Amino acid sequence: MLVSFVIPVYNSETTIGLLVEMLGKEMQAVGEFEIILVNDGSKDHSKEVCIGLVEKYKTKVRFFNLAKNFGEHNAVLAGLTQVRGDYTVILDDDFQNPVSEVIRLIDYAQKNDYDVVYTYYAEKRHSLLRNIGSWLNDRAANWMLKKPKDLYLSSFKIMNRFLVSEIIKYSNPYPYLDGILLQVTSNIGKFKVEHHERKEGKSGYTFKKLFSLWMNMFTNFSILPLRSTMFLGFIFAIAGFMIGLYSIYEKFTNPVVPSGYTMVMFMITTLSGIQLIAIGMLGEYLGRVFISINKKPPFVIKDSFE
Repeated sequence: MLVSFVIPVYNSETTIGLLVEMLGKEMQAVGEFEIILVNDGSKDHSKEVCIGLVEKYKTKVRFFNLAKNFGEHNAVLAGLTQVRGDYTVILDDDFQNPVSEVIRLIDYAQKNDYDVVYTYYAEKRHSLLRNIGSWLNDRAANWMLKKPKDLYLSSFKIMNRFLVSEIIKYSNPYPYLDGILLQVTSNIGKFKVEHHERKEGKSGYTFKKLFSLWMNMFTNFSILPLRSTMFLGFIFAIAGFMIGLYSIYEKFTNPVVPSGYTMVMFMITTLSGIQLIAIGMLGEYLGRVFISINKKPPFVIKDSFE
């Protein structure tokens, strides 16, 4: 059995070498493996370090350098298109996913014949912003993607060859891997692992990137936002009709009552806001369709070293 590891690399010049070394030692006693490193537009010397790792470990390490920073999910998708393994493990480059748990994860997935196994943690050691973002992402996925409520969408996971082959069929410019995965299979397992502090630096997930990830989930894998705005429009239309009837009744029963300026302004501003939200949401969908039709690639591999 060949096991592939996909590691997206971003500003990891101080950690990626040690991670590859530890992973190689851990897998020596198990069987065949390969490590796919994907540099996602790093601003440090990660590219040079990765090239050195290919030269050091020969056939065990392969390196693909993207033309620019496309984002984590895009980088992972690029790596998945290159894997050869029967199973593929997706691993972060910051040591928060412990290498010591990899063998147990592989055994668990193989024995239970799952298409994918997500890891989860007793205690997460992300930053406050990342934890808030994960919580919001989890709740949104429950609603938008019909995700099982007890499933944590961790970046540390293992999937079989069947699932990888299905995922890499996706060619649109805004991949959200968990959304693709949940559309393909329901044969999903979960496995408890430790979660460590980052060895170096800080998370690359800014609020802007988290928001972009949520938008990928919202607009690429569900039409619920459009349905929600339509439903909201019905509610306000009914409310406006009821207020109109009440105004007519009030005018007939008490002709001297002046028209309600506050109520009019409230209705105008509220309905205008709802209309702008609906138009903006529709524009987001149309914009993504336009960009997809123009064949914007999800990633571009500039260099490869094998």
